[in-house]
Amino acid sequence: MDPVLLIDFGSTYTKVTAVDIDEPRLLGTANSYTTVQSDIMNGLADALTQLESVTGRLDFSARYACSSAAGGLRMLASGLVPELTAEAAKTASLGAGAKVLKTYSFKLTEDDAEEIRAIDPDIFLLVGGTDGGNSDCITHNARVLKEIGGSYPIILAGNRNAAHECERILSGREVHICENVMPRFGTLNIEPVQKQIREVFLNRIVLAKGLTKASELIEGIMMPTPSAVMDAMKLLAEGTRGQKGIGDLVAVDVGGATTDVYSVAEGLPDDPRTSLRGLPEPYIKRTVEGDIGMRYSIRGIIDAAGLDRVAEAAGLSPERLSEIVDMFAENTDMLPFDDETKRADEALASFAVRVALTRHAGRLEEIFGLGGLKLVQTGKNLVNVDKFIVTGGSLIHTEHTGRIASYGFYDEEDPGSLKPRACDVLVDRSYIIAAMGLLSAYHPDAALTILKRELIAERA
Repeated sequence: MDPVLLIDFGSTYTKVTAVDIDEPRLLGTANSYTTVQSDIMNGLADALTQLESVTGRLDFSARYACSSAAGGLRMLASGLVPELTAEAAKTASLGAGAKVLKTYSFKLTEDDAEEIRAIDPDIFLLVGGTDGGNSDCITHNARVLKEIGGSYPIILAGNRNAAHECERILSGREVHICENVMPRFGTLNIEPVQKQIREVFLNRIVLAKGLTKASELIEGIMMPTPSAVMDAMKLLAEGTRGQKGIGDLVAVDVGGATTDVYSVAEGLPDDPRTSLRGLPEPYIKRTVEGDIGMRYSIRGIIDAAGLDRVAEAAGLSPERLSEIVDMFAENTDMLPFDDETKRADEALASFAVRVALTRHAGRLEEIFGLGGLKLVQTGKNLVNVDKFIVTGGSLIHTEHTGRIASYGFYDEEDPGSLKPRACDVLVDRSYIIAAMGLLSAYHPDAALTILKRELIAERA
């Protein structure tokens, strides 16, 4: 046996997973409250005590960790045009595992400056202009950031002709210069920025989040938890040199505060007559719905889906559902405790999935012009994706996971949405996806074998 420990310092729970990479197999999992306000090692110690009661004492050959503790990697970004460089900055940040609190467009205003000062992010991503294009916006925004002050690092990834001027303006601040996220109109170049964000996270943010002691105990690179999940999704889809993956997939993680959606697919049009509009979509895409969550953002589900529709799905009156929503919102650690609250929780989770998948997937429009009918696709085409991975407490702790997940499929009421038409639903019952993403950097075949074995198929 060659046991390895995988740790996920979450905002609420610290989760530990033990695996044997010799066989390979899952040995056990456990979790405890994350004690980020005191000493994060206390929560880890409690989780390890619980794990030992399941697995017995283990002599781990390696320890790897990821973290979203203390709110995760909080980022702000500014760009030139909302639909172009600002959107590119957001795509790059989300793909690096960050939580993008806000994206600004055009020149920062006094109100923007006050808001940035109040937020005090972990990282600010400053972009704007194609190479050789507009430089006024990014240099103006650099001056505003200089005046704001603060100790957070600034990553410059805009017009390369303005990069060194921005660096001079920001003299005295921690500045990292990267390649432009959009060097040419309509061309994305996000990998260099993502690599830099992860390096800043490792070298600086780990210290700021109180994870210094934890980092001394691990052998591997600590990364944001969403980055680990993305690595797991890529591994599961593509496989390794010695083992096939399962192909294109979509994954959803319904949490208490946010709902994250991941897709691994090219997402190109099916019909060759279809033209693409907007920025190209990344092969591995992550979106975060900050207003959709099962407790902290529960009212966002009602706002997006409508009280009457959710109540009908739950088989409750709108008045009773509203009472339950208020109760969950005020008691964020409350679990469903009777038939009514279970039905409410499942209906809310169903519409969280529907709203999040609708926002993540692209759209197809029929446009009539002088040349006749034209098909225009914006975003990512997921119609033919046939594997749907689900995780999150409300989806894995229920007997109706498949039915809830089916709300993410194609909906006849919204024929323009390019969501999957039908999928095999695979459930992360053991909550190991992030752990396997960590393991994949060192033992990819073992991680893939365990993923395939532990993801449980459900009927939709």
